[in-house]
Amino acid sequence: MAREQVGRILVVESDATLRAELQTQLSALGHLVETASTATDALELMETSMPDVLLIGLDLDAIDGFGLLAQAKALLPSASLIALGASDSTDLAVEAMRAGADRCLTRPVRADALALIIQRSLEKPIHARAEREARADAEAALPTTRLDHIVGAHPAMQQLFNRMLQAAKSRSTILIQGETGTGKELIARAVHEHSLRHDGPLVRLNCAALAESVLESELFGHEKGAFTGAVTRRRGRFEQADGGTLFLDELSEMPLSVQVKLLRFLQEREFERVGGNETIMVNARVVAATNRDLRVLVDDGKFREDLYFRLKVVVLDLPPLRARPSDIPLLADHFLRLYAEENGKRVHGIEPRALEALLAYPWPGNVRELQHAIEQAVVLCEGELIGPGDLAIEPPDQAVEPLSLMVPGVSLAEVERYTIMKTLEAVGGSPTKAAKILGISKRTVQYRLNEWGVANRGDQADD
Repeated sequence: MAREQVGRILVVESDATLRAELQTQLSALGHLVETASTATDALELMETSMPDVLLIGLDLDAIDGFGLLAQAKALLPSASLIALGASDSTDLAVEAMRAGADRCLTRPVRADALALIIQRSLEKPIHARAEREARADAEAALPTTRLDHIVGAHPAMQQLFNRMLQAAKSRSTILIQGETGTGKELIARAVHEHSLRHDGPLVRLNCAALAESVLESELFGHEKGAFTGAVTRRRGRFEQADGGTLFLDELSEMPLSVQVKLLRFLQEREFERVGGNETIMVNARVVAATNRDLRVLVDDGKFREDLYFRLKVVVLDLPPLRARPSDIPLLADHFLRLYAEENGKRVHGIEPRALEALLAYPWPGNVRELQHAIEQAVVLCEGELIGPGDLAIEPPDQAVEPLSLMVPGVSLAEVERYTIMKTLEAVGGSPTKAAKILGISKRTVQYRLNEWGVANRGDQADD
């Protein structure tokens, strides 16, 4: 005979006699039982006790049982919810199921029937708990690289972290490529912090924010009288970054005339200030970032080819957020905690339907857009859980296939197909780029495309 499971049970019932009777029956079966007479008390116990099974009366005082069922479903998605009704009405049962109940019972409940129902109800939370523990054990066994202030457990991010840590210890120039909002500046900061120059300065300059003449002066400095308004000598960013790292953001916007001087520094480690003749040598490492394809700009004559090859000694490609959907819940939770503390809000979670909306949205603005969406949701949220109505995001275009990675409900084969196809779409159909993001071989991508009967235009995309 199978060993009966012992669970944590919460009885929420406004009738004191019935509440005491249920507690006695369930305690006699060996279960750990707590009771509440109001929805407010029940919600507090849900947070502290994390019950496996909840028996909820549908005619509670102060708040209806249907409302409490919905809140319990959001707070404890793996718990079993049993509704207790005063009649065996089919309409009542249907309404309870819609509110989140797994079962609906009619009072009074026979002791033998209650024992059997509780045992069956414990299968769901105990199975979910076992899955969580197994997943935690599996994740603990994996070599996961973690960096301060950067959230990313997806294989593509793990590959990026490992590559970055290897490159950080070198003296080589690093080029960070990625769409706007993917976190290129965070990666640049991580390169500096994990380099041998971490005790030196990290100096940043946005190349798109300044006019050509001003940019040159900002980078290399100027002598007194070099131009109108140059009343004193000024040290440029290269001199300020001596012994440390110079981060050049939006490098693709740098004018060709300034590119010449940057190339000379990368080759010779020397330069002259604007309006000066003195050759200055500094020991500064250059980390550059761009959201545009420099190869295309080279072909268009807008970026020097020799500088392009000098910059791409080590290239770090940041995947867009849509190519690493498994990181969306992690990032959302990270930003939720950050802004809840910053704004003094008691927001501690995201409703399942809201999380589905986050996963379904394509995030054209990447991590930065997600960050702003969660900040706004935390500020405007009136409860303790972020709901769909708190998210200021538009639903995805109906013509676009929605994200269907909600589990359980899809097979691993479906997840694989979806991930590969969406990544190919994000990188313009290039199997080489898709394979790099996904951490698999190009041959695997091509094999899967052939298996699915999808026309492979990857050879042209990789040219």
